[in-house]
Amino acid sequence: MDLQTVRKTAREKLGGVCRVCPVCNGVVCAGEVPGMGGLGTGASFKNNIQALAEFKLNLRTVHQVSQPKLSCTLLGMELAAPIIGAAVAGVGLNMNAALSEEAYTAAVVAGCHHAGTACMTGDGPKPEFFAAGLAAIKAEKGYGIPIIKPRETERVIELAQQAAAAGAPAFGMDIDAAALVNMTNAGQPVGPKTQAELAEIKKHTSIPFIVKGIMTVDDAEACCAAGVDAIVVSNHGGRALDHTPGTAEVLPYIAEAVRERMTVLVDGGIRSGADVLKMLALGAHGVLLGRPLAISAIGGQAEGVQLVLNKMIGELRAAMILTGTADVAAVSEDVIW
Repeated sequence: MDLQTVRKTAREKLGGVCRVCPVCNGVVCAGEVPGMGGLGTGASFKNNIQALAEFKLNLRTVHQVSQPKLSCTLLGMELAAPIIGAAVAGVGLNMNAALSEEAYTAAVVAGCHHAGTACMTGDGPKPEFFAAGLAAIKAEKGYGIPIIKPRETERVIELAQQAAAAGAPAFGMDIDAAALVNMTNAGQPVGPKTQAELAEIKKHTSIPFIVKGIMTVDDAEACCAAGVDAIVVSNHGGRALDHTPGTAEVLPYIAEAVRERMTVLVDGGIRSGADVLKMLALGAHGVLLGRPLAISAIGGQAEGVQLVLNKMIGELRAAMILTGTADVAAVSEDVIW
């Protein structure tokens, strides 16, 4: 199997829901929700790509860095690189039912683990979404992180306790799904959370708590004050609110405010190892990959996911050598031109 075959197969199986474009930038699929596009005008998705592209890297080759250290520890997990699969659920709704929910989730979790990293798993209106994630995480000996919709606080706590029992090293809540109509229509209301509610969730759970969907310094500070262990700087892949800035634009401000007190992850438009290095230089401890892994899982299941991650890890290694970066845990902002 090779990446060209994976992409060709994915394009066929997705049936136009995703065209598997040569450049995944949100232009062709703007407004296609359900689907793989960005909400409304698609501006938030496109802003993620554009914001990251505007940062450039300094090429440096007069140094002694020839064997950079890519491995790291994030949320108690030993990883081959600071790259984690993002939670994606709703294959039937958004991805032309190209795989069953169980098969898709098993593929991304196993593929990430085989590449030496981990994957987040999703939640949704059907109980089997969350259950598929727990099953896949158990099968991969705990190398996965369940992400829970911002449900009623008692229900979030209940599902977080299930995650801990399944051996997950952490759990998260994608608070940027606070206005999802399909959840409310299914009798499972979601909504924003107060700082006090976040603190209540943290108080009643035993594993690290991640809040995904943070785009402002004040929200990051509130999470920190509530005792949250990690945040993901994210606009939900451009699928929650139209016209937000790109994540790379806001990341430096958020990282400056809280990265010494909590783990800061980021997603949004990351397509290469060079993009990973940019996000680390802008202040993230690690990154999440969404659409690239979703496409590779549809086109090649676990092997396809592993191929994409191995390619990206190789690109990250080369970018570190060519910028004089010795360790992913200590990427200088001087990497950015």
